[in-house]
Amino acid sequence: QVRMAASGGGSVQAGGTLRLTCKYSQTHSGYCMGWLRQAPGKEREAVATYENGQEARYADSVIGRFTLSRDNAQDTLSLQMTSLRAEDTAVYYCATQPCGGSWRFPIVGQGTQVTVSS
Repeated sequence: QVRMAASGGGSVQAGGTLRLTCKYSQTHSGYCMGWLRQAPGKEREAVATYENGQEARYADSVIGRFTLSRDNAQDTLSLQMTSLRAEDTAVYYCATQPCGGSWRFPIVGQGTQVTVSS
């Protein structure tokens, strides 16, 4: 079972920047990785994910502000978040699933809290 631990969350003011990092223990052939988030009272949503291995896909609300990257040598997945907004406040999770899935039932790791104050 893959283990994933997210870090880098914190409290920032609107317009600020954070970089989240996920350290994972292993990868599986045919599995894609990404970042999900869940805000209080809302359903969990996919924020930035790799599809078919290399193609990055972003939620409409973060396009142009968030950047997904991966370092295979370090076994890390990162999410650079800029121009943060209050509505970005959520617990962010590193996740993995078979490529092509809906991200509704992924394997998720430990989350990290992001709080953006306006």
